[in-house]
Amino acid sequence: MKSIAVFCGSSSGSNEIYREKAIDLGKTLANNDIRLVYGGARVGLMGAIADAVLEAGGDVIGVIPGFLQTSEVAHENLSELIRVETMHERKARVYELSDGAIALPGGFGTMDELFEMLTWGQLGIHEKPVGLLNINGFFDDLSRVIINMVNEGFLKELNSEMVIISEEIEELLDRMKKYQAPAVSKWIFKKAE
Repeated sequence: MKSIAVFCGSSSGSNEIYREKAIDLGKTLANNDIRLVYGGARVGLMGAIADAVLEAGGDVIGVIPGFLQTSEVAHENLSELIRVETMHERKARVYELSDGAIALPGGFGTMDELFEMLTWGQLGIHEKPVGLLNINGFFDDLSRVIINMVNEGFLKELNSEMVIISEEIEELLDRMKKYQAPAVSKWIFKKAE
């Protein structure tokens, strides 16, 4: 993997461990020559990971909608800052520039980006790995929801295995490198009669 998209909060959360782990991930990406692709902000976990990659000598591409590109939000010291018009364009551009994605703790925006990547993988639009860095048990409840989706017949177990979850950065990256996408159901490609 040459580039990884990271989805995470524009705030730092209520526990310092989130910021510390974002910085650790940023350093690890830079030390492994993996470019960070993210939402382009200088605030919260987003800013922490971008700064960590840059300080460790790595490359960072930010993609930000014009309406968010203010001096309070936009990170102006990146390797490259791409301006787009909409949030939809932002997600598409981040997807195009990355070989996989990792979600850190965050709010609605983080979950939106995460689930769009998973949905696209489920539909066979891409075969990129999608990981959750489970800092401080943040994704434990989400993991239980995914199991419930399978148990209640709304998600195939094969597709639930697309979500790579680990508390350890190196383990997560290693599992992402070894990821094999599930075969897509043939019904998705059937033509309407």
